[in-house]
Amino acid sequence: MPKVRVILGSKSDVETCQPIKDTLAEFGVEYDFYISSAHRKPLETASLAKNAAAEGIEVIIACAGMAAHLPGVIASYTHLPVIGVPLTSKTMGGLDALYSIVQMPSGVPVATVAINGAKNAALLAIQILALKDETLKRKFIEYKKSL
Repeated sequence: MPKVRVILGSKSDVETCQPIKDTLAEFGVEYDFYISSAHRKPLETASLAKNAAAEGIEVIIACAGMAAHLPGVIASYTHLPVIGVPLTSKTMGGLDALYSIVQMPSGVPVATVAINGAKNAALLAIQILALKDETLKRKFIEYKKSL
């Protein structure tokens, strides 16, 4: 059963976000993967967030560029931890997305990693899951030692 839900705002983000899939797979963490824009598919996006916990999801990673509303919209619909990944854009180099994700209003937190920080998003999700999974905790500790 997937423990992490990965949602991208656009199919053009797939390559940039590939490290999420690679890292989760490296640690043996099951995930599901969707492309669902907060602007173009708002009902589908809301459903992915609202139903995540009932589907066994424990952490959501949301990746978006430009206005980057996706992580915040998802966080507004769920009690699960949401990790936002701001993505590079042509206009502001990703600063627009970073500001959009990191400046969430009080009460609707979104953990935010670096611009294009896909791998760190996956590692943060793994750390969250490792709080109650000893095997994953050991794998993560070994990973950290190897750095």
